[in-house]
Amino acid sequence: MDSFYSSRPWLKNYPPHIKADLPIPKSTPLDDFRAAAARNPEGSAIYYFDFPVSYGEIDRLSTSLALAFKKLGLNKGDRVILDLQNVPQFPVCVYAAWKAGATVVPINPMYKEREISYFIEDSGAVLFIAMEETAAGLDLSLFDKTSVKHVITTSALDFVPGGAPIPASISGLRKSRVKGAIDLMEMIRGHQGETVPDPGLSSGDVAYLTYTSGTTGPPKGAMNTHGNIAFNARVYEAMQKLGKMDVILGVAPLFHVTGEVAHLASAALVGIPVVLYYRFDPAETLRLIERWRVTTTVAAITVYISLVNHPDIEKRDLRSLVKAYSGGAPVSDALVKRFEEKTGLYIYNVYGMTETNSPSHIVPWGMRAPVDPESGALSVGLPVPNCVARIMDIEGGTRELPTGEVGEIVEKGPIIVPGYWNKPDETRHAIRDGWLHTGDVGKMDKDGWFYLVDRKKDMIVASGFKVWPRDVEDVIYQHPAVREAAVVGEPDPYRGETVKAYVALKKEMVGKVKPDEIIAFCKSRMAAYKYPRAVEFVPEIPKTLTGKFLRRSLRDKGGAASR
Repeated sequence: MDSFYSSRPWLKNYPPHIKADLPIPKSTPLDDFRAAAARNPEGSAIYYFDFPVSYGEIDRLSTSLALAFKKLGLNKGDRVILDLQNVPQFPVCVYAAWKAGATVVPINPMYKEREISYFIEDSGAVLFIAMEETAAGLDLSLFDKTSVKHVITTSALDFVPGGAPIPASISGLRKSRVKGAIDLMEMIRGHQGETVPDPGLSSGDVAYLTYTSGTTGPPKGAMNTHGNIAFNARVYEAMQKLGKMDVILGVAPLFHVTGEVAHLASAALVGIPVVLYYRFDPAETLRLIERWRVTTTVAAITVYISLVNHPDIEKRDLRSLVKAYSGGAPVSDALVKRFEEKTGLYIYNVYGMTETNSPSHIVPWGMRAPVDPESGALSVGLPVPNCVARIMDIEGGTRELPTGEVGEIVEKGPIIVPGYWNKPDETRHAIRDGWLHTGDVGKMDKDGWFYLVDRKKDMIVASGFKVWPRDVEDVIYQHPAVREAAVVGEPDPYRGETVKAYVALKKEMVGKVKPDEIIAFCKSRMAAYKYPRAVEFVPEIPKTLTGKFLRRSLRDKGGAASR
């Protein structure tokens, strides 16, 4: 279908070093990793807290583990669940699974037995690999009637050298064997020096089954292929201008598509290190940025909010971090300005989904995102090479909208997954003729910059007027006392829905600001139907482990209160 969008007007904004189309890689992410290990086996692949781990060591360990997996009966195409924190064992297990020809199923370590049972049943996984502290809290008998044949455990302490001080954030952990489980490091030691046959992976094979959050039903396993991952690693390399001197802060959870692509795959492609440190801690994050001269990362905006409000931000030298990107949730221009004023660092936007293998839009490094003069929203960037994005009508998704109009973002290109695991109906609904219907609402300006308005399901209809929470939140963030804000619609007998804001204040402002002040602040800055009629102060906005605000839980909370 020829249209204004298919002419890709955004290409005129690409810096000279970025091509309109990147070569489609014939290699897999495993090939990229092996090439990096062959080029520089002694080079650091990971900085785990203060301890370097080389590419050669990760290669040797993953080869030994791949052979151990095969001895346990793992075959090409089988699924392996990783229930791990951001530890070196994660990439070791990923590369081991791929060397055995298997698919990795990464899940959130916060999941409980009921949730874990769902992922096992849906994926048909045959191996379950978890942190010792996670497995110790599970009833392992739950695996008896599932497809899982073996439970394997590992410790966050396994990559801390003997005699070295234990990092503070994992100092409370103790290595402890879990009854009924196999120890991961013992498996590796049992096959040191051995080789494993090439699995013959192709770009169409599934690298990860990454489960979506399930906000509209049970979680769905997006089939992230090796081709998808390899291509988007090259997108990050080009758009962020990654080079041999870069160091990636691995702050996104590795079970999330951002961790999979922006951290692991991109690092392996370029042959540079990733800093891992179990899980996010603001003080440790700031220390490690300074310690390893971190240059780049992709993190949820809540990470930056936490950092800018931490007292150590004044003590640490962050000048090396010149490619600070944020994705996973909308970013307010007011927050970006506040962070830059405090640290001197500009936050670049990146937008994508599990189904787009992380980036579908990004602000190229060295450019500043424009601000929409109508809404004040910061642009989420330009569509990435080889791809086309369009704005379609929200109701049916069949009518293309002109520039400046708000509709659903629809995308096509080598970034799109082929579908959801064993869910053909959901696949047909989301991906039509190769076009992914994102469910996100946005618009494109005449120069090809895209702006994210909100999720379709988050739209509020107050007195017949459409209100996008993002519009209201952007204004609230301009108030100097506000640390976090989330806006939802609540049932209202007169207006249908009314706008309510949940606000977390800066620590020093608690008790000094009243809800009425926030309401008045908004009322003076936006249309009468938009401003919040109610403001509730909370200690924290509830969020997922990946940093997305859980508006759904706030709506549930408000609905329960109104009944």
